[in-house]
Amino acid sequence: MRVLVLGNAQRPGVKEEAERLLPVVREHTEVVAVDLSQELDLAGIDADICLVLGGDGAILRAARQMGYKQLPVLGVNLGKLGFLADLTPDDLLCCFAGVAKGEYRVTHHLMFECVVEGSSPKRVFLGLNEIAIQSGPPFQMIDLDLIIDGELVSSYAGDGLILSTPIGSTAHNLSAGGPILDQELAAFAITPICPHTLTNRPVVDSADKVFTIVVRRACASTTLISDGQQLVPLAVADRVTVRRAPVRFALVKVAGRSYYQTLRDKLRWGTQPNYRAEPSPDS
Repeated sequence: MRVLVLGNAQRPGVKEEAERLLPVVREHTEVVAVDLSQELDLAGIDADICLVLGGDGAILRAARQMGYKQLPVLGVNLGKLGFLADLTPDDLLCCFAGVAKGEYRVTHHLMFECVVEGSSPKRVFLGLNEIAIQSGPPFQMIDLDLIIDGELVSSYAGDGLILSTPIGSTAHNLSAGGPILDQELAAFAITPICPHTLTNRPVVDSADKVFTIVVRRACASTTLISDGQQLVPLAVADRVTVRRAPVRFALVKVAGRSYYQTLRDKLRWGTQPNYRAEPSPDS
């Protein structure tokens, strides 16, 4: 097995864990490249899996760095939550010999391609989680039109709008009141951020459609944010078009961890409230 190792050495603990884990990885596989500075051109690198050291942000950066040549990603969590990167370094040490023998499965997930056109030169982004169009200082309301396959669906006034993939549905989308989507669905969730109209509610639609957001009113700092990492200023009449990307994100799954288990363990989803114990009769 050939392994590509990615991570961000600027984050605490990444370099140290890389030095601890790489001897074990090399014992079982061929390491074709190590990039902890996020500068390597991956176009010419051929590997079977990509080992990403860091948190979920590191996986988002790795997906963007791999571009239109996606490799199956095995994430090792060195961050806080680790929703996608749900293995600890010690977990990796225990299971990597089995991974090297092919004892894992790969799930495939929707990615998006986003095109921004209008007041600035055309920009194209590949992403995994979501795009968010948000108001900024002086934090006035912005107006946005949502067009799906050429049809005006809704107009929104508020703090912004999120268009999320199923992978991203448990991130900014969930915090804004959007739905949790099964990670392997082919659908987008569109969730308004603090809408001025109470009837504005999240919408889920097929990823086979083309979604266009037109800025009708903007404040000075209205911004498009892709995966929380790439920012583009927006102005009135700018158009943001989102469609299914021609590639899919591939995630390596080892035995013993399911999506709903991760929801329960990481986000405390579906768990009972932590009630206080009933006082004893003698108290």
